[in-house]
Amino acid sequence: MKKISDSTISRLSKYYRTLGRLIEKRVKTVSSDEIAEIDGVTSAQVRKDLSFFGTFGKRGLGYNTVDLQNNIGTILGLYKKWNVALVGIGNIGRALVDYQEFKKQGFIIKLLLDNDEDKIGTIIGNLEIMPFAQAVEYLEEEKIQIAIVAVPGNVAQGVVNSLTDAGVKAILNFSPLSLKVPKGVMIKNENMSIELEALSYFLTNRGK
Repeated sequence: MKKISDSTISRLSKYYRTLGRLIEKRVKTVSSDEIAEIDGVTSAQVRKDLSFFGTFGKRGLGYNTVDLQNNIGTILGLYKKWNVALVGIGNIGRALVDYQEFKKQGFIIKLLLDNDEDKIGTIIGNLEIMPFAQAVEYLEEEKIQIAIVAVPGNVAQGVVNSLTDAGVKAILNFSPLSLKVPKGVMIKNENMSIELEALSYFLTNRGK
């Protein structure tokens, strides 16, 4: 598989959502210029991103919104079902359990794990929180492919080590640290503090 940059994949996700909104408005065709304007990129960038995966649309006619969204969804694997484990059922974890868009996109939370004795056995949604000490057994039983980690930074690396040792190959990390994983494992670090600091920098330095 050819190497595609993370930024390209992120833009494809934006295009997918943009096309969804256009479809809701019953827009049947869209140009690269229009997608670019909505998503804050250039039309050349839109065409380049799509060109990595084939030829879409017709010159002078633009793209059929439904066809292009379907093609991008296939590229992103959104028409598959992915079994997800959520590790750490604190405030962030509970919010993620309630986030309905995951299921719509094919990400099915099948397993909740925590090491807090007061939480183990509690039902969230329709899932029981299971002990992380037995994670290997539960991960295999539920055929987990993706893990979401929402635990404190001081235990996050150990949690990720246990997940990768158990065979999990894709991890979304909400802990406040950038974590290391073995070769062949993909981890995405979602650090909200860093994003807020970027906004702080913008507000502090605008106009300079």
